[in-house]
Order: sequence, then C-alpha cells, then structure tokens
Amino acid sequence: MSLQRRCGRFWKIISAIPRAAIGPRRARRPHWRRRAARSRTWLILELVGPSARLHILDVGCGEAALAVTLAQRGALVTGVDVDPGMLAAGRARAEAAGVALELMTGDVRALPFADGSFDIVLAVTVLCFVDDTARALGEMARVLRPGGRLVIGELGRWNLWAARRRISGWLGSRTWQSATFRSARALKRLVTDAGLAVTAVRGAVYYPPSAPMAVLMAHCDPWIGKRTTAGAAFLVAVGKKPA
Repeated sequence: MSLQRRCGRFWKIISAIPRAAIGPRRARRPHWRRRAARSRTWLILELVGPSARLHILDVGCGEAALAVTLAQRGALVTGVDVDPGMLAAGRARAEAAGVALELMTGDVRALPFADGSFDIVLAVTVLCFVDDTARALGEMARVLRPGGRLVIGELGRWNLWAARRRISGWLGSRTWQSATFRSARALKRLVTDAGLAVTAVRGAVYYPPSAPMAVLMAHCDPWIGKRTTAGAAFLVAVGKKPA
C-alpha cells in the first residue's frame, strides 16, 4: 500500500473522532472513551491499593463513580466538589449501589477538614482546572495524616489526546481553553513542592483517541505504564507525607 493511501486511511480514522463534547452519561460515551476511563480507573485503584477501613478523601469527586468503587472495597470515603448538581448525582449513585458516602460542597483551595484527617487523598483531573495549584496541594497535604498518601491523576501533556483537547479549546470549548496539561516531571515537582516524597509516577492511555487503536492497544496499557510515562494521556503521581 502506498504512503498516500496509508495516510488517507489514517486521516479517515482521525476524522471520525467526534468533535462535540460528550455528556456525563456513560451510555453516550464512544467505545474508546469508555476504554480510556477504565484504564484511568484501574491505574488509580492499583496505586491506592488495599483500602478497607481507610479514610479516603476524593477531591473533585464529581458524580462519585470512583468514590462508590472505593466504598464498595470497604473504604470510608468522603467526597467534595464545587458543583451541587454533581454531588446530587453522586448521592443517587451511592444509594443505587447501596454504599454510604459523605458528600459535601467544598473548594480544594480551602478544604473544610482538620489537619491529618485522612489516610489517602485523591484528586483525579482536578488540578488541571485549578488556577492556584500550590494552594490546592498545600490543602490536600494538610488534611493527610502523617504517613498518608496523596494520589494525583492528571492529563498528560505530550500525546494526541492533549493535542485534540487543545484544538477543541482553540475552536471555542471553554472547558479545554482553561485546562493545563502537565508532564510527568511537572507533576512530580508539584508533589515535592507540597512537602511530600514521590513514591510512584505511572501512566495510562497510550493509544490515540480512536476506536480502532483503542481495540488494538488498550490491553498493552498496564505493561507500557510500568516502564515509561512517555506518550501517556493520563499520569498519576503518588506522594507520601512524612511520618
């Protein structure tokens, strides 16, 4: 097959990617988005590890999908979010799943908790939309108990997903106009600047945003993620608070 024909086929795949923002309902997500969401969740859960009876704070919990999963694993989960509508959806999700969550309105830059309240603090795709990241990280570190862990999941900077999101921002998407994409090095620096020791940095979603590539490559994600963060659309850093 000629190079021109190969490029033509690739362009057809890329052109088929929907431009419109996908709503929060899972059923509306394209197949490749669902695979990416699973890859992100699996990585977060792996790095959280056994969570039974641990006090976990999910910052920017949204509709509480991750919080419910952790509660089902025996964790004592508190979620905060600035959007009351998201919290209402999270309460409905928790009720349907038969788990208990404490969900409340809160700002990551001024968390309504005492020092040392939690064993683990999670923040998944939160800092990319926060203008004062140093203050937010200081608050998350503050509410960690000594020896506790901060698990941050952020959107990677150097990948086709980020390129697609930047283009959406240029075309008028308010969500992606305000987003910040970070490298693994930048994410590590944020954690260390908050006074925490970095214990792990991992990546996920190494395939481009297209259904054929998701089918072909998604199963390789765990293997690649243990070896490099280069090209990952999603990055996770773990920081430990000094005992």
